[in-house]
Amino acid sequence: MSIIFHSSPRPTVGVELELQLLDPETGELINAAPRLLDAYKGKPWVKPELIQSTIEINTGICETAAEAKKDLKKKLDDLHKVCDRLGIALAMAGTHPYSQFSAQVITPDERYQKLVDRVQWPARRLMIFGLHVHVGVSSGEKAIAIFNSLTSFIPHLLALSASSPYWMSEDTGMASVRVKVFESLPTAGLPYRLINWAEFIRFMKTLIGAGAISSIREVWWDLRPHPGFGTVEVRVCDAMPTLTEVISLTAFIQALVVWLSDQYDEGIYLPTYRHWIVRENKWRAARWSTDARIIVDENGSQRLLSEDIEELLTKLIPVAKGLKGEKEILGIRDMVRQGPSYSRQRRVFKQTGSLRAVVDSLIKELREDTPTIL
Repeated sequence: MSIIFHSSPRPTVGVELELQLLDPETGELINAAPRLLDAYKGKPWVKPELIQSTIEINTGICETAAEAKKDLKKKLDDLHKVCDRLGIALAMAGTHPYSQFSAQVITPDERYQKLVDRVQWPARRLMIFGLHVHVGVSSGEKAIAIFNSLTSFIPHLLALSASSPYWMSEDTGMASVRVKVFESLPTAGLPYRLINWAEFIRFMKTLIGAGAISSIREVWWDLRPHPGFGTVEVRVCDAMPTLTEVISLTAFIQALVVWLSDQYDEGIYLPTYRHWIVRENKWRAARWSTDARIIVDENGSQRLLSEDIEELLTKLIPVAKGLKGEKEILGIRDMVRQGPSYSRQRRVFKQTGSLRAVVDSLIKELREDTPTIL
């Protein structure tokens, strides 16, 4: 078995957004994707997802984060117009605060039906919504090296995007419960550490041969190399309520991948933490977001994640400047200062006592591209 990595000569970016489709009257998720997809028939940037209360929209291949923002803004503006006509509201967050997964309808696609048939309850409860960012990489070997090193930064990316404190009307106590729901799938969660591209091929050959998967599309790791696109794909992030936040994190991810790529080209051993440190740090980020104290060495020394993000940011800003993304990446500081979406959602609930008010705030944030400040 041979898997060809389709080289990307430049560190281009591509962004995929999963949007919630809501009833404007109740704020509940509604199974409206068939109507919306019918309105966009022939448009490849609007795609179905596992459940019919969500759709995915994606950018083309973009050179910069600013270009990705322009692409997505045009599509979101158009989507809002169509949804207003169809009586559908839109929001982005890792989970819906009070809808029930048992009320969601599975998309009648063979791939999704096979997934639910095989995995059962863990697949049926995937009422979750994510953000995926692709960055172009020049070779499979480099993609594996970057992919391995990126695991150390999973807590940073998850913490910044954390937007799922609520699950079926309950405050879970988590900043991101979405990742805990997703981890129940057999090929989701933290990736394995791979030696090289050949070991990735061996991994794929084993699982395809065993009938566990049919393609890379069924490997739902927090990160993965994507041979067809010639990218490293970051998948750990919750969906984020505003486009500006999405683009700030996109610029951060693009700069992070390029920073690691440059070190690889210079023959520098890319930094990686032990698997048990990565696992513990991911848990802490899911629980406390930027307020987490993460482990930073094998002695168990700890550091506030927000401080580690700031130090990493100072290293990435010069890289982002070279990528024409300095303005966008600086938005990370605003996100840390104001608090990610999970904290805003809790503040809305504390002030109103209403999860419906939380949903209304998410709808408003997406439409106005402005975080709710209380």
